[in-house]
Amino acid sequence: MLTNRSIHLAATPSGGFPGKSAVRAQPHSRSAEGGPTVTPQQAPDTPAADPRRWWALAVIAIAQLMIVLDATIVNIALPSAQKALDISDANRQWVITAYTLAFGGLLLLGGRIGDLFGRKRTFLVGLLGFALASGLGGFATTGGMLFAARALQGAFGALLAPSALSLLSVTFRDPRERATAFGIFGALAGGGAAIGLITGGLLTEYLSWRWCLYVNVPIAVVTGIGAYYLLVRDHVDRSRRVRLDLPGAVLGCGGLLAIVYGTSEAVSRGWDDWVVLTALCAGVALLAVFAVVERRTEHALLPMHLIGDRNRAGGALSVGLAVIGMFGLFLFLTYYLQVIKGYSPIKAGVSFLPMTAAIVISAAGIASRLMTRVPTRNLVVPGLLLGAAGMAWLTQIKVDSPYPTMVLPAELLLGFGMGLVFMPTMSLATLNVAPQETGAAAAIINSSQQVGGSIGTALLNTIAASATATYLAARNPTDPLVQAQGAVHGYAVATTVAMAILLGAAVVAFLMINHRPAPGEARGEDAAAEARAAV
Repeated sequence: MLTNRSIHLAATPSGGFPGKSAVRAQPHSRSAEGGPTVTPQQAPDTPAADPRRWWALAVIAIAQLMIVLDATIVNIALPSAQKALDISDANRQWVITAYTLAFGGLLLLGGRIGDLFGRKRTFLVGLLGFALASGLGGFATTGGMLFAARALQGAFGALLAPSALSLLSVTFRDPRERATAFGIFGALAGGGAAIGLITGGLLTEYLSWRWCLYVNVPIAVVTGIGAYYLLVRDHVDRSRRVRLDLPGAVLGCGGLLAIVYGTSEAVSRGWDDWVVLTALCAGVALLAVFAVVERRTEHALLPMHLIGDRNRAGGALSVGLAVIGMFGLFLFLTYYLQVIKGYSPIKAGVSFLPMTAAIVISAAGIASRLMTRVPTRNLVVPGLLLGAAGMAWLTQIKVDSPYPTMVLPAELLLGFGMGLVFMPTMSLATLNVAPQETGAAAAIINSSQQVGGSIGTALLNTIAASATATYLAARNPTDPLVQAQGAVHGYAVATTVAMAILLGAAVVAFLMINHRPAPGEARGEDAAAEARAAV
């Protein structure tokens, strides 16, 4: 995606990371479909794979899990935090919004900083900064202090998330190893949110809401120590470092920030509110100007050739749309299980475990084995269709629906489907990208997830609330049973919309993604050739 041709990483020919040879951008050739492609080129002096790379994967995976956990673990603690800090109902949303604004708005900048100043350095700064902000939030004595800490968490998370994905990409170059590594990474990305619900329930119920923030501190410190010793240094020499694209940073980050803010405010204000419409229009306008500026900038924050690749763009769009459905499921099932069915926070969290297990099995056990054997489209499209089937199942939900026959099958369908989606699309995000551009490439997929999550939460919540209000208007709204039926009716209507979005994502993936594994990938012929060359 990025086009900084003058960046050279000082440590090794592949940007400081041992492994398979670096993928270097070559003059554009034409694919069978007529689009530009990037041809990988083997560097004859590429060093052997780092023997510590699997330990490095553990470090990267734990950091990714911490980011994903934080997206849901605080939601469980929010009612207790609101009461303890005397936060008003009007302001409580800022515990979530402050984080999503900073995280979503700064992802492009965070990814580019990793490319310019070194991914390992950026990863460590993001990791330890995230821990510091989490500790600050745990110590919060006022609502404003908690909001500021959450914003700081989001800012450091925007450094950490793209660095983690780009580190994974440049560390694992062998196709089979890359498939395994991305299978694990994709499983955590898809299932971590459910784990966060369980962890949040346990910590809130048995310790304190503050521990939902404190828990990040020991995890980050231990992970940081491991990263310092296990990740290979990829520091960019100062004499070869190009300047940061500040106009692009202001326009791109400002546009994302405005869109995330607008969709977040739509939850409470409605989509027709002037603040929401102004923010969304401003965001779109800024991103349009950003695209024009980036095409004329030598060292662009986001080189256009990255998003011009149909596979990368198709993968990002598919994930963004899929996340809308995922967030809808978590949002409505959490309310359904706790408010309608009367589950405790812990029991509600445990109820999501089957979906988490399905994602892990699908991503790490199925998709990682098939990724080097079948076209990527043959994984992503069926995955999205399985997810849509899970949503279709949930459209039949009632107040008295039993968990084993209604919720569980839907969770399993969605889990198996999303495992097939997240893993290959994350691999596509940085596939055949020059090492000095992997941070920016990783920021694209992260941005699509963040924007998709923000839009999904606001859109589906608004649809559910409107459907519930319409249902109650023709009935007795004071009857508790009618209220419950109205709420579940709203969930079902919103789930129908989520199903339609997943079906649309399947169409997008079918039309845009045409990546096929190279001949010999499944048999590991590239690795064998390297071994023979070494001898």
